[in-house]
Amino acid sequence: MSELILASTSSARRALMDGLGVPYRTEAPGVDEHVPADLPAEEAVRMLAVRKARAVQERHPDAWVLGADQLVEVGRDVLGKPQDRDAARAQLTRLLGNTHVIHTAVCLLGPGGHHSETAEDTRLTFFPVPAEELERYLDTGEWEGCAGSYRVEGRGQALLQKLEGDRTNVQGLPMLSVVRLLRQAGFDLFARP
Repeated sequence: MSELILASTSSARRALMDGLGVPYRTEAPGVDEHVPADLPAEEAVRMLAVRKARAVQERHPDAWVLGADQLVEVGRDVLGKPQDRDAARAQLTRLLGNTHVIHTAVCLLGPGGHHSETAEDTRLTFFPVPAEELERYLDTGEWEGCAGSYRVEGRGQALLQKLEGDRTNVQGLPMLSVVRLLRQAGFDLFARP
């Protein structure tokens, strides 16, 4: 089987892939993450996951490349990665005491034009917390580089009142979907070293 590359440098995604035990390496896709503002979140994450996988596969055409992307949707608003602490505060203020949806898409590209993709949704409800507690969470810096401004695999889990769906989806890589895509592509998930 050809090499597997995760088109991401996210520590959360790496931790999930490490847990699977399949040999892989990471590479930053280095793509523009802008999508049309009127594009529904489900379509936007699919577009970005494919864009990331294609960017890495263009550099390594004989490899299998796994790309992923994630967006948070609250009401009709889509939240990406905050630019600064003020943007993170604004995002979290919208989420606290409310329910939102995390959309994550995964794309697996392989040699010979193999292409598979899928998307998963998870619903989360956050506790309402006072402004002082929110500021202390922002002090952790976990909001940096995270759609919705929190990390559920870190201290952000203390904001979480309820989760409906796959927790790994919230962490950035829905492992049930990843395993299904890898199996369909013929990966031996219990290969001896």
